[in-house]
Amino acid sequence: MKSLGAKLRWLVSPAVDQVPIGHARAAASLRVLLGLLWLYNVSWKRAPDFGQEAGNGLFKFTSYAVSHPVLPPYSWVIENVVLPQFEFFGWLVLAAETALAVLLMTGTWVRAAAVLGIAQSIAIALSVAYAPDEWPWSYWLMIGAHALILFSSAGRVLSVEAIRAGLSGGAALLRATGALSLLVGLIAIVGSVSDPLAARGVLVGSQDLSVGLGAYNALGGVVLIVVGALLLAALRVGASGPRLAFSAAGLSLVAAASLYVQLGFTDPVLGGSATSAAYLLCVAVVATAAGRRMSTGSDGLHASVPGTAG
Repeated sequence: MKSLGAKLRWLVSPAVDQVPIGHARAAASLRVLLGLLWLYNVSWKRAPDFGQEAGNGLFKFTSYAVSHPVLPPYSWVIENVVLPQFEFFGWLVLAAETALAVLLMTGTWVRAAAVLGIAQSIAIALSVAYAPDEWPWSYWLMIGAHALILFSSAGRVLSVEAIRAGLSGGAALLRATGALSLLVGLIAIVGSVSDPLAARGVLVGSQDLSVGLGAYNALGGVVLIVVGALLLAALRVGASGPRLAFSAAGLSLVAAASLYVQLGFTDPVLGGSATSAAYLLCVAVVATAAGRRMSTGSDGLHASVPGTAG
C-alpha cells in the first residue's frame, strides 16, 4: 500500500504515462473541454458579494442546498457556516474554479486538478441537484469526466506537463496559445468598434452555448495581440526567445491582476470578466513554462519524443 507521501508525489507528478497517441490525444481533448467548462463558468462568480444582495448568481445556487436539500448534513453546513460568511466563500469558489480552468486548459498538475474537479463537482451537485430545472446527470458526468482525467495520460499532449517531463519543448503549445491570443484580440477589437473602451467588453464565444474565452474591449484586445505576437516571436528569435516569452507572461499577469482588482469594484479598463482574467493566467502559465524550457538550452524548444505533441 502506498504511503501518503508517495500518493501525494503521484498526484503532482506529470500525467504523461506512455499510451497510444490516440489515447493521449483523446484524454487531452477531454481535459481541455473540462477546462473550457470551468473557464466559462467563472464569469458569473461576481465579486464582491457574489449575488448575495440581489439574491442571484452564486448566492442563489448555493442557497438551493438549503431550500432543496440533497444531503441534510451538507445543507446544515451551507446554512450555518457558508451563507453567514458568503463573501469569503465566494472568493474561495472563484479561486478554485479559476485554478481548475487554468490547470486543465494548460495541462499543469493535471491529476491534482482532476481531484479538485471531482470535489467541486460533488459540492455543486449537493447544492443544486434537486433544484428546479436541473439535470442531476450533469453532475454525475462531471464527476466521471474528472475521474477519467485523474487516471489518464491527459498531460502527454499540448501541455505544460509534457514540458515538465522533458517529453516536449513546448513549441506546439506556445504556437497554439500565441495564435489563439492573436485571434481573440482581433475579435475583441473588431467587436468593440462602436464602443472601444466598454467596461463589459465583447464576449469572445457564445453565451447561448456557454463557451467563451472571456470578454474584452479594444484595449484588452490590443493586450492580447501584443501577448500573442510575443509568444510567436519567441519561437523564432533564438537567444532572445526566453525574454520574449517571459515578457508575454509578465504582461498577461499584470492584465489579469488589473481585472481582479477592478471586477465588482469599478469598471475594468480592459473590459472583461473573471473568465478574461483566467484566460490571461492560462497564457502566463504557458509562456512561463516555455520560457523556462528555452532558457535551459537543453534540447531546444522544438525537442520532443515520438508520441507526444506540444
